[in-house]
Amino acid sequence: MTDRRDIVILGSTGSIGTQALDLVRANPDRFRVVGLTAGGSNPDLFEQQVAELRPAYAGLGEDASVEAASMSADVVLNGITGAVGLRPTLAALDAGTTLALANKESLVMGGPLVLERARPGQIVPVDSEHSAVAQCLRGGAASEVRRLVLTASGGPFRGRTRAELAEVTPEQAMAHPTWDMGPVITINSATLVNKGLEVIEAHLLFGIPYDRIEVVVHPTSVVHSMVEFVDGSTLVQASPPTMMIPIALGLAWPDRVPDAAPPVDWTRQEAWEFHPLDDEAFPAVALARAAGKQGATAPAVYNAANEVCVDAFRRGALRFVEIVPTVQAVLSEHVVPSNEHLTVDDVLAADAWARSRAEALLEP
Repeated sequence: MTDRRDIVILGSTGSIGTQALDLVRANPDRFRVVGLTAGGSNPDLFEQQVAELRPAYAGLGEDASVEAASMSADVVLNGITGAVGLRPTLAALDAGTTLALANKESLVMGGPLVLERARPGQIVPVDSEHSAVAQCLRGGAASEVRRLVLTASGGPFRGRTRAELAEVTPEQAMAHPTWDMGPVITINSATLVNKGLEVIEAHLLFGIPYDRIEVVVHPTSVVHSMVEFVDGSTLVQASPPTMMIPIALGLAWPDRVPDAAPPVDWTRQEAWEFHPLDDEAFPAVALARAAGKQGATAPAVYNAANEVCVDAFRRGALRFVEIVPTVQAVLSEHVVPSNEHLTVDDVLAADAWARSRAEALLEP
């Protein structure tokens, strides 16, 4: 029998956190929650979770997440959304704990800073796309990989031209066709900023150059990503749209959790469609690729400016089609330092500058 793992869950009241707790409840012989933290937006739910699970540590806020990530545990699941997840990510890595990473922003903005603190295999991706790539990479040596192919659902506005996107509302952007996610990630999926962040994340996680990481639109989200090998074969990871499988793998890696989620029903007729990405209507991926190639603090600026723009869009202070151009404007003004000797303060300063600059550009 597999030894039971002690788990710390950061962001326990969010989409990733609540699903992770469902997995823990279904597998009490495999997982025990020893730490719980949340941002504080749903204190009643957090109180219920703490009362039910009785972890050794529980707290609200960023400092609490840093403290929890530093605990003695087998796995820290970082399910926090946004840049606030960086310090807890670094704390978990410094503690030597396996980091199940759903907070892509901390890797994107931290970049080389995060990688230099992580030992080989310490970061296990929980994004469905990167979890898929990690599974497919088991099928061949690193030297045999030609390229990574990340799939994107295309969001609720797939197929629309840029002109047709001019007047979309926050409510429309929140109506994702296949995934149930939090508001920021859902809007990022609609703009494809989320896919841009995932391209940067894939480069950092797997060490594949940007020109060998492709994005293809796959509306049904059954194929979560693919790895193409040098002999022309492609390995595909497929399952119905659910985060339970990547969460389970994140907590149990390299093992699988039986019945984490239902598999594809092969008795039903189903078509797998793939379409090229429309970079004109959705320029976020190309912009992210450029920021990633600049490196250092450029990805942090991309992420921070976008978070400000998403908030403005949700308030009705910015149009949907103005989100990515505003991020691009902020990036164009940023002076990128050398990758050498990048510090946490450098990253956080770039993050703060980008937020301030984006807010200034949004002023009437």
